[in-house]
Amino acid sequence: MKWKKTRKAFSMLTAIVVIVLMSTVAILIMNMSGKLIKETTAQYQKEQAMLLANSYTEYAVMAVTANDRSTNCLNTINGTWNGYSARIHIAYIGTTAAIGNCAGTRTLGTVPPNNQMPLTIIIDAYIDYDDLDNTGGPKIVYHRRTVQKI
Repeated sequence: MKWKKTRKAFSMLTAIVVIVLMSTVAILIMNMSGKLIKETTAQYQKEQAMLLANSYTEYAVMAVTANDRSTNCLNTINGTWNGYSARIHIAYIGTTAAIGNCAGTRTLGTVPPNNQMPLTIIIDAYIDYDDLDNTGGPKIVYHRRTVQKI
């Protein structure tokens, strides 16, 4: 009879050890899954910011080409989309005739008037967004600079 009692206790100890091992493995799997989800979310947000910067850059090029620089100077474009905010800054490089009314504002340089250099713009696109895992923290800023001849 003593043999059976010892055997029952051994089975119970084995079951406890197996449960502890399985719970440890489950905790490790949940931890890895949480890290993977956080990394995927951050990658998705950065990709969205990159796509928005590309879109706003092309929009800025279209807006500069459609704008009459002799009457109005286009320096900034601001916008928001699904929690992302965009700040676009435009600077002009070129002859005084090509720059027009923007000569006194954000001109980075001019060339002599006898040179037939086309108008060049520098577009700085700043996309701000919140980290979904740290909503109370500072915003994340994605910056893209583009130099474009008009």
